Amino acid sequence: MPVRDFADVYDQHVSLVYGFFAYALRSRADAEDLSQQTFERALRAWGRYDHKRASPSTWLLAIARNLLVDHLRSVRVSQAVDDVSLEAVAAEPDRPGLGLDPDLERALGELGRRDRELIALRFGGDLTGAEIAAVTGLSLSNVQQILSRSLRRMRASLDAVPAGAEA
Repeated sequence: MPVRDFADVYDQHVSLVYGFFAYALRSRADAEDLSQQTFERALRAWGRYDHKRASPSTWLLAIARNLLVDHLRSVRVSQAVDDVSLEAVAAEPDRPGLGLDPDLERALGELGRRDRELIALRFGGDLTGAEIAAVTGLSLSNVQQILSRSLRRMRASLDAVPAGAEA
């Protein structure tokens, strides 16, 4: 496909890719950097993209997910601190927000890495359950169960703190 088609894909999907990272991380700079890296990788691989195998959004979010995993691993290794969890790295409170509601950011921060990733794919990346299953290698029923459980936990967390109140 010509580069012009890639520019159209970028225009149509940049907000989804950034949304995925916004839900998955709390650092605006990291979300912007990883979004940029996603499209750089996608442009290099554009000649191999097969629209019969996946939609552009599914393909881009698979690339984004791989970058997120690599990023979290590198952050964890560079921290060189015992017992550093991926959740703690993704939920550092001193980082500037990404435009998400602060209560939503707090509720997301209380989820485990996998649960937050699936929420990010569903609501940040706007993927369907079937697309999330394809990207993650999980079964559709497992994806649906994790999303349902995560949303219930987030709802309980949001209900526990009055709107706009500090946790």
